[in-house]
Amino acid sequence: MAKNIQSLERAAAVLRLLAGGERRLGLSDIASSLGLAKGTAHGILRTLQHEGFVEQDAASGRYQLGAELLRLGNSYLDVHELRARALVWTDDLARSSGESVHLGVLHQQGVLIVHHVFRPDDSRQVLEVGAMQPLHSTALGKVLAAYDPVAHTEAMEAERQPFTPRTVTGAEEFEAVLDGVRARGWGSDVEETWEGVAAVAAPIHDRRRMPVGAIAVTGAVERVCEDGELRPELVAAVRDCARAVSRDLGARRF
Repeated sequence: MAKNIQSLERAAAVLRLLAGGERRLGLSDIASSLGLAKGTAHGILRTLQHEGFVEQDAASGRYQLGAELLRLGNSYLDVHELRARALVWTDDLARSSGESVHLGVLHQQGVLIVHHVFRPDDSRQVLEVGAMQPLHSTALGKVLAAYDPVAHTEAMEAERQPFTPRTVTGAEEFEAVLDGVRARGWGSDVEETWEGVAAVAAPIHDRRRMPVGAIAVTGAVERVCEDGELRPELVAAVRDCARAVSRDLGARRF
């Protein structure tokens, strides 16, 4: 059996580390997180930087993902049928809701954000395409875990980390949450992943009625919720958007 190339494995680990959590990390943080010597980590980062996959902030010296990696990722996403079908509908949802919209799919025991429409205001926002979200606490993740058997298995077998006091981590309690998602047809996250942030998501199905992704509206709790409950018009808008994308993918029962 052919052996894996260690240098490529380490470079991939660096890119995954920069893609998750804090977007900018120092050399010491990267080396310690991956168990590498500083010299080894610096050599990998220098090579990735030369190829455009990593950039270094001149002021802080910290590293972040580079534009070349985003270009390569977008070349994949441009041919991704789900994203292509969702573009117009997610733009409309962001305009009508006034909030950010995310499109996510199951990937490596989490939710991969494959499309992100900014909140339509002048506030500073960070593009989250390529970011990973947990399955057990986010609205997108709960929807995928409720409807996709593979996602369900991944969520149940994973360590369900408590991000806030509201995060559901127990197996039976989490199963009850997923039962509720299936009964309602949508999932929510009210300060279960990030303090002060709420989201509502709905599933997308293809022509075989298979779950292929989910769409979510995300924003500040005070805007997404009213009197402690998710605003019903936002829930309806997200479900309508998910149904529209599903119809475009060939699903007929919408």
